[in-house]
Amino acid sequence: MSFFGMLGNDSSAEVKEMLDNGALVIDVRTPDEFMGGHVAGSKNYPLQEIQGKVSELKNLGKPLVLCCQSGGRSGQAAGFLKSQGIECENGGGWMQVNALVG
Repeated sequence: MSFFGMLGNDSSAEVKEMLDNGALVIDVRTPDEFMGGHVAGSKNYPLQEIQGKVSELKNLGKPLVLCCQSGGRSGQAAGFLKSQGIECENGGGWMQVNALVG
């Protein structure tokens, strides 16, 4: 059972479906963390910059799967972006998302 499954909210199937349908992966870790390893094709929008990037993220025109190291920061970003009308889900840790890509 995944971490999300233990929380009673196993969103991995939903995230996989989003990825299969062309969702973009947005990594909200710091640039240094991102450079240390990331999902191929993902874009880096550090959490502290998300509020100023709402228009840019909306203009991407696709649903977003957010990730970070463990899912905490991406959860914060997903909550904020949903409140701004952006279709997105918290994918959790980048390695979890990476396992779903492809």
